[in-house]
Amino acid sequence: MSEFDKADVPEERIGLIDLIRTIKVVPLVTLHSPEEAVPLARALAAGGVPIAEVTFRSGAALDGMRAIHDQVSEVTLVAGTVHTVDQARQAVEAGCKGIVSPAFSDAVVDWCLGSRIPVLPGTATPSDIEKAYDLGLRFTKFFPAEAYGGIKTLKALSGPFAEMSFLPTGGVGFGNAREYIDLPNVFAVGGSFPVPSQAQRQGDWKAVADACAQARQVVQG
Repeated sequence: MSEFDKADVPEERIGLIDLIRTIKVVPLVTLHSPEEAVPLARALAAGGVPIAEVTFRSGAALDGMRAIHDQVSEVTLVAGTVHTVDQARQAVEAGCKGIVSPAFSDAVVDWCLGSRIPVLPGTATPSDIEKAYDLGLRFTKFFPAEAYGGIKTLKALSGPFAEMSFLPTGGVGFGNAREYIDLPNVFAVGGSFPVPSQAQRQGDWKAVADACAQARQVVQG
């Protein structure tokens, strides 16, 4: 099954992938507290990047997801750094529309596919990618992108995995995002660069909105 044959793909997966392909950049958000979730999400939307990958790297993740879902409905939520089925289930219950994992977790992927939840598993090697391919997935995360050869590796993967398309994350920033987006097997880029850490710490939401607008300009060309 190919995800390019939309007749074979659940509608919810098509919708999320199409949205990401349109925006072309997915901000990674690690919340310091649940209270910053709503103003941060509003800054993303104001900057033209109405999507957030809220990671499970902090204890504020679930409460923050719920707050964004309830109060900033224009921002599409996906959960990041998902390691377990319990995390995936909790994220969906909190309002997330998709799951992103740093590595290929068979349990998480199986649960998502069985529950008709869009999933972008982390892949870094041909064997990871082959596992995703065998399950009918044609879109995955490529992580950690720069550490695993970045653009050079993605170019090499385009031959044997011509049907696969990647979301490179890890070492992607303003300086190289355009180079990644220009690759035919990259459908978007991910990273924390649209949410500058200092601006987030200071609650400078205008600076976050400005960084998102800059990121969107870079990836849109």
